[in-house]
Amino acid sequence: MVIYLSGETEEEARLDEMTPRQIVAELDRHVVGQTAAKRAVAIALRNRIRRQKLPPDLAADVMPKNIIMIGSTGVGKTEIARRLARLSNSPFLKVEASKFTEVGYVGRDVESMIRDLTEIAVEMVRAERAAEVADRARQNAEERILDLLLPQSKSALEDDENFSRTREKLREQLRAGRLNARLVELDVQDKFFPMIEVAGPQGIEEMGINMKDLLGNLFQGRTKRRKMRVDEALEYLIQEEEERLIDMDSVARAALERVETSGIIFLDEIDKIAGRESGHGPDVSREGVQRDLLPIIEGTTVNTRYGMVRTDHILFIAAGAFHVSKPSDLIPELQGRFPIRVELDALTVEDFKRILTEPKNSLVKQYKALLETEGITIEFTDDAIQTIAEYADRVNRQTENIGARRLHTIMEKVLDEISFNAPDVEPKHQVIDAAYVHRALADIVKDQDLSRYIL
Repeated sequence: MVIYLSGETEEEARLDEMTPRQIVAELDRHVVGQTAAKRAVAIALRNRIRRQKLPPDLAADVMPKNIIMIGSTGVGKTEIARRLARLSNSPFLKVEASKFTEVGYVGRDVESMIRDLTEIAVEMVRAERAAEVADRARQNAEERILDLLLPQSKSALEDDENFSRTREKLREQLRAGRLNARLVELDVQDKFFPMIEVAGPQGIEEMGINMKDLLGNLFQGRTKRRKMRVDEALEYLIQEEEERLIDMDSVARAALERVETSGIIFLDEIDKIAGRESGHGPDVSREGVQRDLLPIIEGTTVNTRYGMVRTDHILFIAAGAFHVSKPSDLIPELQGRFPIRVELDALTVEDFKRILTEPKNSLVKQYKALLETEGITIEFTDDAIQTIAEYADRVNRQTENIGARRLHTIMEKVLDEISFNAPDVEPKHQVIDAAYVHRALADIVKDQDLSRYIL
């Protein structure tokens, strides 16, 4: 029971002061229902905060309680995990377990997910540090632009009041954007690196070695002279100043610590690798993937380009529909590493109605905002919401049950004509009622073969 939306979680209380009840309340703003799953992840997050307050020797032995979410597609498994990561400002990676294969088979190495998570953490920390130095970087970039716009020697004009006045006038014009079209010559760093491809899961990149790191020194200092518009040059210089002001070694250390203490990996489709070894065929690879995942989840050390990462305290949230297999089909060792199991409820008509209207950025609010950009105001009546929810439920039962994702398809079909003709639609105030929804969908839903392809 979920809305699949974008948008950052607003600052509420400090995370270390949030109780599990408050965490669930925050998740409720974006995800409808699924209380059991929200409680499980809220407790897992709160236990992380509790662990950080323990003595170091005791904290080292307190392992995260990994979670298996059981439920069909579109009921909110991924969104709950993603919203939890945003709330806690944790590095988050979603990966499909079925994409991994046993060592020796063609496919991705399971350790690559730790490297990917580390890259995400590095970018998070780098962005935070960039925000901290943003004002200073822009100020430095402005000074460099002004130096280009005033090519006269400063030393000859140090005491010249005209120089200072002219520089300040240029600064005002620069900030007002009146100099954007002017051209300046700038020495830019040559970003060329050889394109080297390494095949296979055990390639150089997979072993945590980055070719740019190895070959970067060959190209350091290479610059070329380019003519650029002032606004383009300013943006380039701001980035260059940020890179100069940010200590990447410090960023890497902070990122490694963040991965180890607060990283979250969402293992989707884990039911696709459930199965015991039968001695031949794909079952060998499925159990092999489980055995390869086991040391990562239990706790091991993975080599990345930024250093070694311990996986002991990374929170793993696995999810699967388990229509064919069941959690007990996983190897016993892996089952033991996921002590918390929660089942997510199937969606009902009432759930669809709540999903359409209640969350912070519900689908109805999204479509209203999109069409308002064309000067069109959309009004959904209560019976229209009821009818859309009923159609979503009916199509899910008649064809494939894809949960809340069905609402996206149905809403697109309902608003297809208005969205296509938006600039020319009259009147600008459009009322979507039950009759309008029936006209848009009735024929398609009636023809089940057609609805399989359209809805």
